[in-house]
Amino acid sequence: MKIKAEKSIFVQVDIQEKLFPHISDNEELEKNLQILIKGLILHEIPVIVNEQYKKGIGETIPSIHELTKDYPHFEKTTFSCCGNDDGLNAIKKSGRDTVILAGIETHVCVLQTALDLLEEGFKVVLVTDCVNSRKQKDKEIAIQRLIQAGVIPTTYESLLFELTINAKHPVFKEISRLVK
Repeated sequence: MKIKAEKSIFVQVDIQEKLFPHISDNEELEKNLQILIKGLILHEIPVIVNEQYKKGIGETIPSIHELTKDYPHFEKTTFSCCGNDDGLNAIKKSGRDTVILAGIETHVCVLQTALDLLEEGFKVVLVTDCVNSRKQKDKEIAIQRLIQAGVIPTTYESLLFELTINAKHPVFKEISRLVK
């Protein structure tokens, strides 16, 4: 299955201040997420931001918030983003059938969101270098499980160039600069 910009929506999961410092390789994850989000915005892909229990875990980290502040934000207490009716309805109302997923933690909120999205009939694309957990083993096992469940794994660079299609695309040069 080819991933197409006009059929895709991006769902960001719980990239929050009090949890983020405890995530493995968080500096690389932050850099990767910034590139991914900038590229998806260039492709005019809708963005939905989810935040787990903000009173306890805090706001989205500043560098990511700056990129996503103008997009819908949904607070949740369920681990799955689909447990929040408003968030799930926003995905459904987008008219897009492919959900690009990134965030933390891979083995909890990202995993449960992806499984629920599959049950809802969406195609789910997991950006594997834009997810992480506190422990690498948790991330690895979660990714294996998600692939077995039918999630499509990719990396931010592969995804951005797949969405761009060819070197004559209007955003090709900007995408190329982002991934360098």
